[in-house]
Amino acid sequence: MTTSVADGGSASTVNAQLVARLERLPITRRLLLIRVIIGSATFFDAYTVLAIAYAMPQLVDEWHLSSGQVGMILSAGYAGQLVGALLFGALAEKIGRLHTLLITIVLFVAMDIACLFAGSGTSMLVFRFLQGVGTGGEVPVASAYINEFIGAHKRGRFFLLYEVIFPAGLMFAGIAGYFLVPVFGWRALFALGIVPCLLLLPLRFAMPESPRWLAAKGRFERAEKVVAKLENDAIEQGLPLAEPVVRPVSPKATAHSTWRELFRGIYLKRTLVIWALWFTAYLVNNGLMTWLPTLYKQVFGLSLESSLAFGWITSAAGVVASVVCALLIDRVGRKRWYAWAFLAAVVPLVGLTALGATGAVQVLILATLAYAIIQTITFSLYLYSSELYPTRLRALGTGFGSAWLRAGSSLGPLLVGAVVSGLGIRYVFTVFAAVALLGALVTSVFAIETKGRVLEELSP
Repeated sequence: MTTSVADGGSASTVNAQLVARLERLPITRRLLLIRVIIGSATFFDAYTVLAIAYAMPQLVDEWHLSSGQVGMILSAGYAGQLVGALLFGALAEKIGRLHTLLITIVLFVAMDIACLFAGSGTSMLVFRFLQGVGTGGEVPVASAYINEFIGAHKRGRFFLLYEVIFPAGLMFAGIAGYFLVPVFGWRALFALGIVPCLLLLPLRFAMPESPRWLAAKGRFERAEKVVAKLENDAIEQGLPLAEPVVRPVSPKATAHSTWRELFRGIYLKRTLVIWALWFTAYLVNNGLMTWLPTLYKQVFGLSLESSLAFGWITSAAGVVASVVCALLIDRVGRKRWYAWAFLAAVVPLVGLTALGATGAVQVLILATLAYAIIQTITFSLYLYSSELYPTRLRALGTGFGSAWLRAGSSLGPLLVGAVVSGLGIRYVFTVFAAVALLGALVTSVFAIETKGRVLEELSP
């Protein structure tokens, strides 16, 4: 028996009951379908982010691009993602998770089509920026959406097995680059990016809005219908449905909020910490990943095919490491995992500095090791960000945080280009080692642990 606002129950009481019912839900086929559909969109988001890296070795020759121009084109997409993360994170709090996801997918598919017709470095830069606005908005909103359906004890594993699709998309970009670019040219990579438009119909008509977002907006009747449907799914599938354990939920959960709350009370420290983690982890990883194929070709003289194959190996290692993290992070905890991963990544990066980064195989082995370790952080930060904020701020806070992902990702390629031109390749890895060490220090001193805790208890 549940109480409704119409029956005289307070908003916080009704919200607490809805949360309790969500927390006890098992993983049903509908929840798995939600993960698959949203994961498919995220897969192609990741693919479009990295496709340019595998097109770039050919574009350098075709358009006679300088190192500075390469860095600007690679960074343009990330700069657009910064704008998209801020814009669509705020929009998702106003109009809902699903409507915002539809807009972001339409935008990044439209700009993918535009990239097919790019004829110069300038036009590619503009199209990649606009495409980045769409891709930058999709992932943080999708992350908030997925997190809001799952209970505390299953959240890490369920969410991260969805999030593994992002590094899988990065790896797929490497496979597509290796097989398509030498035969069909770089435009074939962008032709594949049109596929996500097929997701628009199931996303529009088969997916429920987040019940936590609906309740936060006072739309309790619609939230009740979504939760009841999920409960009926469990019953029909013969899955156990425990009695809900109602815990007090702060009245703030259904109160109006603004972006300023991100910088007040307990959320100020959380905001600054997550910004630092996004920035440091992505500066290292996207700085490495977007430049490696071009470095293999230009610095070490490898063929186009070998350069793309080496890049794919690095992406594949990232996927393997991500799966391991997804299976273990609910046991180890977010804070401990991040601190040790940052520290572990420093070792191969310092090794490349000491050895001089003199050979392609040497770079492949040690850079891949560093990338795979940091990848366990980058792909799981959406989980951690979503846990640090209440429903009224979740998409906004995750969007603001992932904006620093874009800032780090934009700076990474520019930094590599500048350091390679001015000092030499070995010192790129020195800089990355220092950044990873900074990430370890921030995590160890300031981060909080979130594993196994209900979202409403973590963030009142």
